[in-house]
Amino acid sequence: MSAPPQPRYRQVAQTLVNEIQSGRYPVGELIPTEMELCEQFGASRFTVREAIKQLVELGLVSRQAGVGTKVLARNPKSNYRQVMQDISDLRQYTADTELEIHDARMMIVRGDLCATLEASEGQSWLRIEGIRRIGDRKTPPICLTEIYIHPAFRAVQNLGGRSTVPVYMRIEEQFGERVSEVQQQIRAATLSRRIAAQLDARPGAPALLVNRFYRNKRGELIEAAFSTHPADRFSYSQTFLRDWRSASPEGK
Repeated sequence: MSAPPQPRYRQVAQTLVNEIQSGRYPVGELIPTEMELCEQFGASRFTVREAIKQLVELGLVSRQAGVGTKVLARNPKSNYRQVMQDISDLRQYTADTELEIHDARMMIVRGDLCATLEASEGQSWLRIEGIRRIGDRKTPPICLTEIYIHPAFRAVQNLGGRSTVPVYMRIEEQFGERVSEVQQQIRAATLSRRIAAQLDARPGAPALLVNRFYRNKRGELIEAAFSTHPADRFSYSQTFLRDWRSASPEGK
C-alpha cells in the first residue's frame, strides 16, 4: 500500500531538511529568501512560509526580521509537533518518526484491561512495546508506545526492529482488514520510573498520554495503542474548519 501524498509544503520542507543535513546550507549560514525559494520550487509564498515554519518547529532554523532564515542545526531536535486532520496524518506521523520495538509477546487479558480492549476474560492478545524517535539514536525518544493487537491478527508479521510503517497498515496488508475509524483520547499524566528510564526522562515529570483505538467498518476494535510522551517533547495541533454552507444567515 502506497503512502498518501504529502501536502506541498511538507514536500518543500523535507527537501530543505535533506539539503541542510547534506551540508548544502551549513550551520550559521542563511538559506535562500522566501521569494528565492518560491522561484526555485515554483511554489506560492504561503507554501514556502509553511515549509519554513516546519523547519523552525524542528529546531533547524531561526527567523529574524531584516536578517533572514539562519540554519541552527543539521539534525532536528527531539520534540515533535503532531498536526492531525484525518487518518492519513497518522501515516505521516509514522513516516516522520521511527518505532523501535523491543518487546513482543502474547498476553492473556484480564480485569480492567478487558474493559479497555472490549475483550473477554482470558483472550490472548499480542502486546508489543517500543520507543519512538525522530532522527538518530542520539536524540531522546519522544514516547514509549504499548500496542495491543486483537487475537484475530496476533500472527501479524514484520513487526520487529525499527520501522516507519504503522502497525495497522501491517494488519491491513496481511489480513485484508481495513481501518475506517480511529478514536483518540489525550490526557495529562506523569512519568512512572519504568517509563522515565526508557525515555531518558525524569520520573514524575509531566507527560501526555495519547490513546488510539483502531476500528474496522463494523466498529470492531482491531488495535489499541497507548503512547506516553514527556510533555516537553510533544505537542498536538488540530484545525477545525467551519462549514459556512450549513450556517444559518445572521438574524434567522
